[in-house]
Amino acid sequence: MARVPRRKVTVIGAGNVGATTAQLVAQTGLADVVLVDIVEGLPQGKALDLAEAAPVVGYDVRVTGTNDYADTANSKIIVVTSGIPRKPGMSRDDLVATNAGIVGGVVKAATAVSPDAILIIVTNPLDAMCHVALAASGFPKERVIGMAGVLDSARFRSFIAEELEVSVRDVRAFVLGGHGDTMVPLPRYSTVGGVPITELMSPERVEALVTRTRNGGAEVVALLKTGSAYYAPAASVVEMAESILLDRRRVLPCAAYLEGEYGVDGLFVGVPVLLGQGGIEKVIEITLTDEERVAFAGSAAAVKELVAVLPA
Repeated sequence: MARVPRRKVTVIGAGNVGATTAQLVAQTGLADVVLVDIVEGLPQGKALDLAEAAPVVGYDVRVTGTNDYADTANSKIIVVTSGIPRKPGMSRDDLVATNAGIVGGVVKAATAVSPDAILIIVTNPLDAMCHVALAASGFPKERVIGMAGVLDSARFRSFIAEELEVSVRDVRAFVLGGHGDTMVPLPRYSTVGGVPITELMSPERVEALVTRTRNGGAEVVALLKTGSAYYAPAASVVEMAESILLDRRRVLPCAAYLEGEYGVDGLFVGVPVLLGQGGIEKVIEITLTDEERVAFAGSAAAVKELVAVLPA
């Protein structure tokens, strides 16, 4: 009897984010994992280490490492993490030219053998790299998604839980806009057990948490000194991948290509979307106050400036 092909997730880049993503995908049993990197031996070594953990942890998926994109053929999801990370004092914008070249190359190679895949982009500056991936793949906009809002919202949620000394499970939050200093956390839509945080803390404390969220990535970079965040980004990718692979149709904030929604046309910007087996199945428009609308427009403008300096 012919065997049904197993689900496959390819993770491009075997650094901290990529390897941790591969680990979490394997541990959740979502799919077989292929870890790809340009460095010989690196993805193979990390994949072998993960495979040898399987008997202890108890996952049955296959984890393989390779330098050859032929091994990634027929992937359902391709996660792009490759590129140089931020260093202390460096903005995401400083990464544009170098990472655009890297992302464009790996996306072309991977999508050539997985033409029906869904792309999840993690490489910074994220919104701009989504544009690179869209062009390099030739995919419809629904199948190119940026991992930003899930991470930024997770950071906001963790800060809220810490501030109020409550379980993170009861905290919900939304962060919209570009993945950078101009992101737009929305306190009105952020709740603890259904109660808006604006009812639970002073405006000054709310604003302090909003500011910390905007600087969430930089805070980690400053502490590590030799790298950037990877546990929370990897967990955020897997939450998105699970919604797609299991067709959970969850509403999550992601970088999506907008064509008129929120008054933005032709840009990847973070908004709430419905994630299912087809990728982005719907962009959900929520009502913004005048102040929030101005902030969102400013964030979109910052993304547009970044896209304008992408190498031709």
